[in-house]
This record gives sequence, structure tokens and C-alpha cells, in this order.
Amino acid sequence: METVMPDFDPLQHHDEEQRPPSKSQLKREADQLQQLGKRIAALRPDQREKLPLDERLRSALDEYNQIDANGAKRRQLQFIGKLMRTADADAIRAVLERFDSATAAHNQLFHQLEQWRERLLSEDDTALQQFIAAHPEAEIQHLRQLVRNAKRERQLGKPPVNGRKLFQYLRQLSET
Repeated sequence: METVMPDFDPLQHHDEEQRPPSKSQLKREADQLQQLGKRIAALRPDQREKLPLDERLRSALDEYNQIDANGAKRRQLQFIGKLMRTADADAIRAVLERFDSATAAHNQLFHQLEQWRERLLSEDDTALQQFIAAHPEAEIQHLRQLVRNAKRERQLGKPPVNGRKLFQYLRQLSET
């Protein structure tokens, strides 16, 4: 008996790779964008300002937060998902990771800020000059005052109130 091998048509194989995404795949992507929109809507307004969103999407997110009825919220979320199709979702996800305390990016940033604070409090003015060079937008006088107060507080053995203020200021600078 002779075995007949099916003909392999390279053109037909090429066409299969060029097919548009299936309807199911498009629905999954739309759901992912809606969920991303829901995460954005849950952010504080100051965090949302840091995201690369266009004005129409910002107003849709603001409106979503004002809606109380479940059906209206669902429809608004679908509209947000539609607007998200034109937005740069990868850039938005990258910024969201910085806000999410469970991500490695957030933890790394947190540790860097702790290291800066410790260097500012334990080293001489060279650490302060290096920080200012790395963050030219910092208010130098305010930063020096925070460092001075935190050092004094540490020497006197008081609770680290000014140390926390210094950390908050460093975090604020890193977010801008």
C-alpha cells in the first residue's frame, strides 16, 4: 500500500498566521482594558494625574467614580474600556506598577528611598549634594531643614517624626 502524504502548501500556512484575532481574543482584550480602567478609577486623584491619559478618558473616569447605580457603572466601565483602546496601555500599566505596593518595582523604589534617607542622615554633606544633583527639582532649603531636624531628633533619641517627614518628601520627589 502506498502512503499518501498530504501536500504542504506554504502559502496556506502563511495565510493561517495572518488571520485577524478571533472574536474571543478581542473580547478578552476588551475585558482586560476594562479591568485596567477599573484599577485606574480606584486610584487617588493625585496618582491618576501622573498617568498618561487623554482628557476624554480622565473625564470618563471621573464620571465613573460619581455614578452609584450598578448598571450605569457597568456601562460607563464599558465606555472606559472603549476609550482605553486608543490609550497606551503598556505605559499606563508601568506607572500603575509603581503605585501597587505588591509589585517589585514599588518595593525597589521604596528601598532606594530608604537608602537615600539613611545616607542623608548618616553621611556628611556629600550625600546631600549627590541627592540634589540627582533631583534638581528638590527645594534645597526645605531638604536641608528636614535632614537637620531628623539628625537632631536621632541624636536626642526622640521618635522619628522628622525622619518620616524626610522620607515622605523623598517619595514625593521620586513621584514627580
